[in-house]
Amino acid sequence: MYVRDAKNRDEAWLLDWIEEAEIEDPAFRSRDYVIALNEETSRKAGFGRIRNHSDDSGTFCELTVLFTLPMWRNQGVGAHVIERLVAEAADKQYETVYVFTTEPGYFTMFGFQPQESGQLDPHVTDRFETVRESRESNNNRFVALSINTGELTVPQRLRDRFKRAHPSDEPPEGEVVIEETAEDFGIDPTETTYKYDTG
Repeated sequence: MYVRDAKNRDEAWLLDWIEEAEIEDPAFRSRDYVIALNEETSRKAGFGRIRNHSDDSGTFCELTVLFTLPMWRNQGVGAHVIERLVAEAADKQYETVYVFTTEPGYFTMFGFQPQESGQLDPHVTDRFETVRESRESNNNRFVALSINTGELTVPQRLRDRFKRAHPSDEPPEGEVVIEETAEDFGIDPTETTYKYDTG
């Protein structure tokens, strides 16, 4: 498994999953995303994006999208997407990355720290309030978190899972798949004719 920058050819796949996951990204550009995939099969496992905000009051970097496909969950995919995105932010000279989420516990295991909304810079507060107003519900309360780009840590257990990750709709390596045949369903293939049988 590895994480790479998205390419133009990934656009349709990304848009399909963004729609499936009901993710809002009005400023979608495939080149803003990174994708986790299996290097042997090229099967995609998850994706994410950071967004750079800039206005008269300052600039900041926000992790806006993080998604792991259902068949790849709990295998360290999201952790490695986060790691790649935070490294990209550091490369762009951002010292801090923010995330506004309803799942703060997931991000704190990487070193993200909760932030009181009253202590955020005004331009960060404006974005946080926009996210809360557009996506928060009675059951989903958004929390602001941040991390210094040099302080992100990925737990070793997630690194180990990522190394041997495989989709849940495929058998683990070494497991023999038993194919079902017509006989398994009580059909005698020597007696049965098929609609498209030309023989």
